[in-house]
Amino acid sequence: MPEAGRSRWRADFGAGLCVAGLLLPEGVAYAGLARLPVSHGLLACVVGLAVYALLGRSRDAIVAPTSSSASLAAAAAAGLAGIGHAEALLALTLAAGAVLLLLAAARQGQLSAFVSRPVLRGFAFALALTIVIKQLPDVLGLHPPPELDPLRLLAWVLASAGSWHGPSLAVALASGAMIALLRRWPPWPAALIALVAAIGATWAFGLTALGVAVVGRVEMPTLALRLPQLDLDAWLNVGELAVGLVVLLFAESWGSMRSLALRRGDVLNANRELFALGAANIAAGLLQGMPVGAGFSASAANHGAGSGSRWAGVVACAFVALAIACALPALQWLPRPVLAVAVIAALWHALSPGPLLATWQLGRDRLLVVAAVIAVLALGLLHGMLASIALSIVEALRRFSQPVLHELGALPGTRNFVNRPEHPDAEPVPGALILRPQEPLFFASAERVMAEAAARLAASGAATLVLSLEESSDLDSTALECLLELDQRLSARGQRLLLARVKEPVRALLRLSAPQGLGREERQFWSVADAAAALRPPAAP
Repeated sequence: MPEAGRSRWRADFGAGLCVAGLLLPEGVAYAGLARLPVSHGLLACVVGLAVYALLGRSRDAIVAPTSSSASLAAAAAAGLAGIGHAEALLALTLAAGAVLLLLAAARQGQLSAFVSRPVLRGFAFALALTIVIKQLPDVLGLHPPPELDPLRLLAWVLASAGSWHGPSLAVALASGAMIALLRRWPPWPAALIALVAAIGATWAFGLTALGVAVVGRVEMPTLALRLPQLDLDAWLNVGELAVGLVVLLFAESWGSMRSLALRRGDVLNANRELFALGAANIAAGLLQGMPVGAGFSASAANHGAGSGSRWAGVVACAFVALAIACALPALQWLPRPVLAVAVIAALWHALSPGPLLATWQLGRDRLLVVAAVIAVLALGLLHGMLASIALSIVEALRRFSQPVLHELGALPGTRNFVNRPEHPDAEPVPGALILRPQEPLFFASAERVMAEAAARLAASGAATLVLSLEESSDLDSTALECLLELDQRLSARGQRLLLARVKEPVRALLRLSAPQGLGREERQFWSVADAAAALRPPAAP
């Protein structure tokens, strides 16, 4: 093997070891978040890594259970009455995988853009805060009442300060200090070392005799293919609840993949990644795993460790499988306070307010960020996620339905037409008003745009309105009707309408619907300058 090939293999092997050291404790922890046996989380790690290595294309993506998908799936499963929790969660995993595959087949990879980044950041922060609060009872050796929301749980924990279990808190603090210390050396799997040390301490010091709770007996995964036994109504309910999980899985995974690919200069196909994620979740559901996605922490760790190809994921898959085969029984001695600390450590980066403050300082989307955080804390993970998605869509509709109309003027000595209020030297075209909508025309904005354009033309006293459609690559039926109605209105007033920057789909639509009106070639222009030139009287001979 050439030296370059050996170097790449060594880099992938080292990165795979680093990722395996991160995924083992995370698999255990995230199974707990999903309220599933540990074997489900570890099995999902193996399946997600293996399937993505076969079908995916990102050199950095590590497809395995994530804190957000585990928590959201658990919340959704809790809403499926009459179905066992494990059965419901496996059904949700399968349904999410099936929807992802359907979206890939329909080439809808762009749908992740409908959840804005400020909403995702607000959701991620609130999710991390929620999960950390839910780990506090294990850290402190408490047994809270069931089904408390995060804020009420935090209040209950603080009110129970006199009942905090000293040995459990001491074990949690010791493991947290160990993880913080070991993180100074990034190649070392800090959380894995802390978990192994905690298992050894349980044997050496008899922590269970001191009242420190442990994970308990861990079943070996069976790798048996099985479909959840649900009737049609139950599957329909599962499909409805899987919507939020699908959006979260793809938005989180695509965001991680794309941001890391940009660092390398790689190009990814969103539809291909949709297909790989869908197949990974189908396989995880059939083999009794749990939802999987490309979480940013594991994928960034893979990138930072120097991975050069998907072989790093294969190496991680092999080592996780080896750990399951050889070391799974030892997990029964893992103290629950240490497991809770491992979860908190994995989410520590998400608790940073930095991304939220950066968005706030921009003066944009502040309401979206705050509303996403409040929605998760007040409504819970599932309904908070759905509310966050709705916020993104409503905000997009609000912006598109309140378009800005710019009046254009010509820069002296050029063919360039610019916004007149921003360029005082721009000259108007005599006898004409040139307007440009700053957003695409569609059913929610067209009527408002046409009404404002007609009003501004009447106020200007000009005889001709030139409407630049450069932002509209196509028109829906409502926008077309509004445009034709504007033409009729201006014609009745003795004024005329010309169109500039008309795209081919719009030209074809106008030729079909108004061949004797706006569809005529002399009323459509490829540029604003051409439209303005047509308005000027011919030069004297």
